[in-house]
Amino acid sequence: MRALTFLKLPFNHREGWKELQASSPSIPLLAWLVVLPMSLLPPVMLYYAGTHYGDAFMAGFADREWRFITTIIFLAEILSFFVIGWVIYAVVNGTDELSISYQDAYLLATLAPLPLFVASLALLVPSLLFNVVVILSGLGISCSLIYHGLQALCTHQEFDVATISATYTIMAASALGWGILFAVIWAY
Repeated sequence: MRALTFLKLPFNHREGWKELQASSPSIPLLAWLVVLPMSLLPPVMLYYAGTHYGDAFMAGFADREWRFITTIIFLAEILSFFVIGWVIYAVVNGTDELSISYQDAYLLATLAPLPLFVASLALLVPSLLFNVVVILSGLGISCSLIYHGLQALCTHQEFDVATISATYTIMAASALGWGILFAVIWAY
């Protein structure tokens, strides 16, 4: 698959999805070759920002235990791959209108956080506003990736409302989990 096709995935449910589905990578292969290496990027970038920018980035930023925080974030990213894959499978198959296989649910769970992982590169720029804009853009692209992925990978009866609802539920569950994690970490 070409790189240009990967860039089209969040914006189109026709191009590239069936080719990805046909390649049928195993769940362990997805975990080892995509999720594990990409999950290293945000903790490494956050550690860099936390140890190099300090309070110039944000008040109280320098006084954190960055080794502990980034280790917890890395482990949470790995765990969230398995949890979100299950959530996608459960939410989608919990409706009468949609259905997805475990393989496709975990394929989508692998692809969905990639824009957020790449957005962590914004931490190379010591600007809080810039980082917020880039991360929110990554979150929007991630939502679009889930929506178009569900359109492409699910067997459905053309109920777009069901796909939107499933996307909303999956993103809400993800945001809730990560929000609680970051609140606990920041309080520490």
